[in-house]
Amino acid sequence: MDFFELKAFVSVARNLHFSQAASEINLSPSALSRLISRLEDEAGAELFDRSRKEVLLTEKGKAFLAFASRCIKEKENLENEFSSCTDTVCGTLHVYASVTACYTIMPPFIKRLSAEYPLVHLSVETGDPAGAVCAVREGRAEIAVAAIPDNRSMFFNCISVCRSPLVFAAAVNSPYVDVQGSPQDIVSTVPLILPKAGLARRRFDSWIKSRNVRPEIAAETEGNEAVMALAALGLGIGLVPQIVLENGPYREGFVSHSAGNALGFYDIGFIQKAKVPAAGAARRMRLAVDRILQSSGYKVFH
Repeated sequence: MDFFELKAFVSVARNLHFSQAASEINLSPSALSRLISRLEDEAGAELFDRSRKEVLLTEKGKAFLAFASRCIKEKENLENEFSSCTDTVCGTLHVYASVTACYTIMPPFIKRLSAEYPLVHLSVETGDPAGAVCAVREGRAEIAVAAIPDNRSMFFNCISVCRSPLVFAAAVNSPYVDVQGSPQDIVSTVPLILPKAGLARRRFDSWIKSRNVRPEIAAETEGNEAVMALAALGLGIGLVPQIVLENGPYREGFVSHSAGNALGFYDIGFIQKAKVPAAGAARRMRLAVDRILQSSGYKVFH
């Protein structure tokens, strides 16, 4: 197996969809399928369960994903170490961020990073904010942008950039523009579109349990953008941070209903491992990122 095959495997594991992964790595779906079959033969194990409509990682596939990710990361680190810019900050900074974070929180950070460290290359993985902590923990990203967890582990440093309340978003052409009552009344009578996982969902589930409320859930999905897309169809009202409504394509066409103090605020910002690499290019990169974040006046949680 070679590094291209490992990267192809990681792409399929991330997308869980052969056509999407094939487009990402510039292969045909049939060629990618053959590549994965060869990789499974060489590994001596079935890495993906393709017996159903959806593609799923097997348990051995999950173990192989950790191995492949580690190999790719170590190769990048080694290339950085062997590069000519020994005393210069250079290499690839892996970032995990939601689409909303890419046009709200990220731009000032990227602008400073590009100006001060032009030899740094960005590799940005976009996805559900609920996956941010996992991406940093697994080493797929050095830094992530998302809601800062309520219970912060000693494993992470969290840098708060802004606060945003959680609200219920309704499309202006839907029947849910003029809903009345307390947050408890709203969730009891209006169809809801909720995130499947993450901080907002955990808070919501805890709150309705404490109030013995039976919500009407119309849909569950991953990511704030998907919640907003379903709300735009008039399926119900979507639970999202207000920052999502105030930026990008959602400035028009929606109204928000307050969740009051029931669900609280999000602290939104950067998440990274607390441990700083001991030496080499990875350490220089981390210290450069820390300098930018610390000099920007953000609030740092340990």
